Amino acid sequence: MTTAVSDERAASAGKASGAMARLLEQFRGGKPAALARAVSIVENHRPGFEQLLAAQHALLGRARRIGITGPPGAGKSTLTTRLTRFYREAGRTVGIVAVDPTSPFTGGALLGDRIRMEDVALDPGVFIRSMATRGSLGGLATATREVCDVLDGFGLDVIIIETVGVGQSELDVARAADSTLVVLVPESGDSIQTLKAGVMEIADVYTVNKADRPGADRLRNDIELMLGLRAGHAMQNMPAHHGVDLQHMPDRDAMRDAMNPARAARAAAKAEHPEQWTPPVLRSIAAQNDGIGEIADALDRHFRYLESSGELRTRRRARLRERVMEVVEQQLRQRLWQDADTLAWLDAQLDGLESGSLVPFAVADTLRARSIALLTGAAYAPLSSSQAISA
Repeated sequence: MTTAVSDERAASAGKASGAMARLLEQFRGGKPAALARAVSIVENHRPGFEQLLAAQHALLGRARRIGITGPPGAGKSTLTTRLTRFYREAGRTVGIVAVDPTSPFTGGALLGDRIRMEDVALDPGVFIRSMATRGSLGGLATATREVCDVLDGFGLDVIIIETVGVGQSELDVARAADSTLVVLVPESGDSIQTLKAGVMEIADVYTVNKADRPGADRLRNDIELMLGLRAGHAMQNMPAHHGVDLQHMPDRDAMRDAMNPARAARAAAKAEHPEQWTPPVLRSIAAQNDGIGEIADALDRHFRYLESSGELRTRRRARLRERVMEVVEQQLRQRLWQDADTLAWLDAQLDGLESGSLVPFAVADTLRARSIALLTGAAYAPLSSSQAISA
């Protein structure tokens, strides 16, 4: 009986390995259906997803990753669609990962972003995947970065990550993208909003969308003022003496910039080869395709800055480090809380915890000590070299 079960398991494993090898072959051949299937396997952590990700790991880094975030209703989906069209006209292939809110009742999502992007959905050079947050509070789904790795490994030129739009806690996108575009609208709040930490600090490029509405210019100026103050542009070149006559200063523009942080930030943002990147604050009306070229140009300039300054390598190395930490945390949670013996042991400690004879810290230490074998056992089985994706 035992031999029969072992043979059955071996046969099942062989079939799974063969199916993965066929999928990888189609993936290498650029088949859209293989990409869609690979994304589904990775997103849902189906059996073999680790091997699929590992097989293309050496290919990562070819795609530019652009994060787009901002409050709900700012026009992120429309802007994503317009940017996608812009890149397609330039001959670039585009992958879009659009994250939608999850229902707290059903766990599903409306996937409204995909509805809004119907203009580019049928373009063979565009791949769109809508994802539900599934309880994640940082604006992205848990598997978003893994799905981006699949799109990168497939060979897409640009990957756009559109977040769910949850507000100032939406910071995960800055760790997932090379460049982050923050989209705001005149209704985003008063000038105090521009001084708050959080989403206002992660932008590499800003755009005030729906700029034909009242208050757009004031919002742009408030953001530039915030950038100038935070960068220390204000008064940094001003002489200490009071009553300086600007009319007789050799560089009056520089003096005016020093006295006007917003103007200084605007000037610094236009520098082509900056020593320090200052986010430009642009205007756009995405519904009318107004300002899209300027946004794309700013994102291109930021990417050139990242490459020339070495910041791109720094960001991507940090992403790899965080990826390893994520994998460890996922494995520990799964191994502990999906193990029936561990859960039974924990339930047996509840009486002591309830009476006060045990404390949670001591129970946690004991649980960790008794689970050493469970936590340290290997789980990843690499594919054979013939099945791995080669560069």
